[in-house]
Amino acid sequence: MPKINVYLPDELAEAVRVAGIPVSAVCQRALEQAVRRVSAIRETALGDLDDADLAARLPHFTPRARAVVLLAVDRSRDDGSAAVGTAHLLAGMLAEGTNLALHVLRAEEIEPERVLRDLAGQPTAEPGVEPDDVLRFTGPAANALELAVTEATALGHNYVGCEHLLLGLIAEPDGVGGQLLRSLGAELRLTRRAVVAALAGYVHLRAQTPPQAESAGAAGPSPEIAALLSAAIRRELQPVVARLDRLEERVGGTGTD
Repeated sequence: MPKINVYLPDELAEAVRVAGIPVSAVCQRALEQAVRRVSAIRETALGDLDDADLAARLPHFTPRARAVVLLAVDRSRDDGSAAVGTAHLLAGMLAEGTNLALHVLRAEEIEPERVLRDLAGQPTAEPGVEPDDVLRFTGPAANALELAVTEATALGHNYVGCEHLLLGLIAEPDGVGGQLLRSLGAELRLTRRAVVAALAGYVHLRAQTPPQAESAGAAGPSPEIAALLSAAIRRELQPVVARLDRLEERVGGTGTD
């Protein structure tokens, strides 16, 4: 039977050891489920897909996340691509325009407008596309969607939103979308922390907002909430960024006078 090495952070490895979790059995089960989901996503024909079809195929995706996928399909058709890739998913997220993932990017000082400009010059072709007349997801796009589900599950959420899709794109190593985001400074652990802060801040700010002020922003957070939300995320990230800066200084200082 083939053997696969699984690398874990020190804290998680110690917690697994203390709990006595049967790593092999758990990993095998998780991989079986992931393979089934990714295979189903890759086999999805995207030609005449509408929101109702997508809700049936991606049942835990929020309406905004499904809108992003449909916009990605449209972008793929517009540029004549053979498949829907991670660049199209990222473009769909930017085009949707009201989702929480965009506030997370802004809090990390990655402006969506800059992402859109840089994305325009990127190739969209990706591996994992079988010759076919039917429009489907590329391998990296299918993996990013699966990773979005994994991120949502790990955070204890029973839905998959655009913020989870952003994490999935960043975590997927081979896709054009993730490569671009990482080149602009999107780091997975920091972005995951920002997503947690954004969700907590959004719930708190919604509770503080009068209903009449909120109704005007039904399509997304109002400008006032958006500004407060970005500030809340930045406050949450400040200690993490400071620690990273100290580590970089320490590493950069080795071997010098």
